[in-house]
Amino acid sequence: MPTFTEARKIILDNVATINMERVALLDAIGRTLAEDMAAPWDMPPWNNSAMDGFAVRAEDCQGPATLRVTGYIPAGAVATAAVEPGCAIKIMTGAPIPPGADAVVPVEETVEGTDSVKILEQVKKRQHIRFAGEDIKAGDKVLAAGTAITSSGINMLASLGAALVPVFRRLRVAIVSTGDELVELGGQIGQGQIINSNALSLAAAVKEIGGEPVIIGIARDNRESHLHLLSQGLQADVLLTSAGVSAGDRDLVREVLTELGVRQLFWKVDIKPGRPTAFAMKDNIPVFSLPGNPVSTMITFEELVKPALLKMMGRKRIISPTYKATLTEEIRKKPGRLHFLRVTLGKGKDGYLATSSGNQETGIVRTMIQADGLALLPADKSVFAAGEQIDVHILNHNFEMEEA
Repeated sequence: MPTFTEARKIILDNVATINMERVALLDAIGRTLAEDMAAPWDMPPWNNSAMDGFAVRAEDCQGPATLRVTGYIPAGAVATAAVEPGCAIKIMTGAPIPPGADAVVPVEETVEGTDSVKILEQVKKRQHIRFAGEDIKAGDKVLAAGTAITSSGINMLASLGAALVPVFRRLRVAIVSTGDELVELGGQIGQGQIINSNALSLAAAVKEIGGEPVIIGIARDNRESHLHLLSQGLQADVLLTSAGVSAGDRDLVREVLTELGVRQLFWKVDIKPGRPTAFAMKDNIPVFSLPGNPVSTMITFEELVKPALLKMMGRKRIISPTYKATLTEEIRKKPGRLHFLRVTLGKGKDGYLATSSGNQETGIVRTMIQADGLALLPADKSVFAAGEQIDVHILNHNFEMEEA
């Protein structure tokens, strides 16, 4: 049975990046850039005004001065006339700096007359001018391959004229749940039945990272149903299954996958929760078989599946960052397995503080919702004292942004 680290390495060593495509700029949001993007021109492309005001020669304004206004340059105009000694040209934000000018005086620092302007304070050279290439120079790499494209990235790419963007295509991830006890959302729940929430949770997790979830359905507890739905699932880029992977009489997933030519690379990982997780390959299609308990499903997706999907979609950063946090209470566990402890996080004077988010049973979803992170409690220890530092993977990235 592999350790957590060994299992993740096996997975990442066996998955490969998918192919790329070129899409319209707005369709690239949330996708991963497949090629480095270089600037074809300077940004800004010319010297321009950062303020509404007056373009002047700084040497004419070494103290309060009155200058003759000889022109007006709105945004979008071309600056042709020069600023002569003792003169100024009225200018709007974004408009090109006229020849001869080496500073802009904001309008609020002036008193404007009919054909003159009074400068109230000393002017410094280069003030309130955005210079050509100040942000980016032609040829600069502005976005690297492997970067997730955000709204600010869209702004940059649009400014550089990138109407089509090279991105890795969306990963199609098939999701198959198993069990006679499951009912689809909206269906009537009978005695002993539960809603198929895991499929929706997994689909949401896939969408969150830019993938395309394909919910295949519920494989009932018989070989024919498993064969039918798992065969469909193997037509996608990745297959995720939920439940049916332990050693019970009706746990048919691994047996049927073997029948379908899927090669198992491991079954069971030295972790809690999530021990019965399995990983396999059908040609170049990764197959993840996750436990059925809701929290086990969510944690094994986060820690084992998500990094693989991000790698396949070309993302540079695929492993959640690890932070140090100080326990606010004593935590006990059985030795022998790495435990993922759901914790809430706070900010202390020396860094993060970690507190159990509550009941750690794998059927208790509330404590997963309340958790800001997963504390990694090493296999070889059973007692963790209050005040001890532990490693934590952040789950709630809003917390990271607010508190870090």
